[in-house]
Amino acid sequence: MELKRTVACLAALAQETRLAIFRLLVEAGPEGLCAGDVGGRLGVPAATLSFHLAQLANAGLVRARQQSRFIFYSADFEAMNGIVAFLTENCCGGKPCPPAKAKRRKSAVS
Repeated sequence: MELKRTVACLAALAQETRLAIFRLLVEAGPEGLCAGDVGGRLGVPAATLSFHLAQLANAGLVRARQQSRFIFYSADFEAMNGIVAFLTENCCGGKPCPPAKAKRRKSAVS
């Protein structure tokens, strides 16, 4: 993923409501959720939800599809994986990273 796109994605996620929406859509999987369900589950008013979904869509993090009279939103998993790959590209100096559990146990013992 290119730097400018990564920055746009991270900027879109750097807001509490948008991050909650994105995490909910990731949890919902490829089928996604209709906008009303997203708003209902998170307690976000329709106008506010529309604004945040537009920001996430403009960043390329969510996709919208019309189904009958409903709009369903789903996370763009390719974009999400691209962000993770970008952030971890140079992790541990190019060497395999130790498992996270091993790190936690070791630091808990110290």
